[in-house]
Amino acid sequence: MRASRVSDLPLADVRVVSLAINLPGPAAAARLCALGAHVTKIEPPNGDPLAFGAAAYYAQLVDGQDVVTLDLKDGAEREKLWTLLSQTDLLVTSSRPSALARLGLDWPTLHARAPQLCAVSIVGHPGEQAEVAGHDLTYQASVGTLQPPQMPAVLIADLAGAERAVADGLATLLQRASTGEGAHREVALSDVAESMAQPRVHGMTASGGFLGGGLPAYGIYPTAAGFIALAAIESHFWKNLTEQLGVEGSREDLEAAFSRRTADEWETWGREHGLPIAAVRGPQAPAADSTTQNDED
Repeated sequence: MRASRVSDLPLADVRVVSLAINLPGPAAAARLCALGAHVTKIEPPNGDPLAFGAAAYYAQLVDGQDVVTLDLKDGAEREKLWTLLSQTDLLVTSSRPSALARLGLDWPTLHARAPQLCAVSIVGHPGEQAEVAGHDLTYQASVGTLQPPQMPAVLIADLAGAERAVADGLATLLQRASTGEGAHREVALSDVAESMAQPRVHGMTASGGFLGGGLPAYGIYPTAAGFIALAAIESHFWKNLTEQLGVEGSREDLEAAFSRRTADEWETWGREHGLPIAAVRGPQAPAADSTTQNDED
């Protein structure tokens, strides 16, 4: 995988070490790797729990990285890490601050021993609450994005947190380019969950809201077989849709029209007419032809 990467990728000269297990850190490291960074993933002797819970996903996330096992509770093994960090640009962690401090990997120690090193720390809660235990499920519970008793289909805090960790990590590298010294950023997953919940908090995705069923142009409709998602918010999409279907545009009009074909047929029809229509698929269903470009203009 690494051999196929070209030198003009934006992070081709950046070296990353990740001590993060579970999902947010590995997802962030995978994104950095995709941008061209050379990533070394350090795992404890018992491995990453993600590899046991979702082996294929784990393999996808570590593809192209160097995976190294080190017991950081052992002094000699920890020195191997320090040798690596002396040549590293960005460190990604996802442990509680107290756990890092016990290993001598807290930010003051890191900065003293490796002044060039930048670091992004993924934690559960910000600041003084960073020791409070939590996971994606509890962060979502706190911000109102759960619909009990269903479990969430998407790990919002984990995956959005990974993207924020990438952004903040890159920000530290920009800061280092300006100051000449490594910099540190903390990413709190509870903060990320709160940010992701804002459309619901402000009523956009609440029941009947602008993007929560209040517009016939933006919703999920049953068809002759399966469901479709319609997202014709912009006026040119809406005008095109109603003209092509020969309807006035009420929800009842659309339900009647969409009942005449299957979801897959409507997706094909939508692409032929430049309209944002997609068949609703299950998690294992194949995606539609990805070579067709999406017109969002």
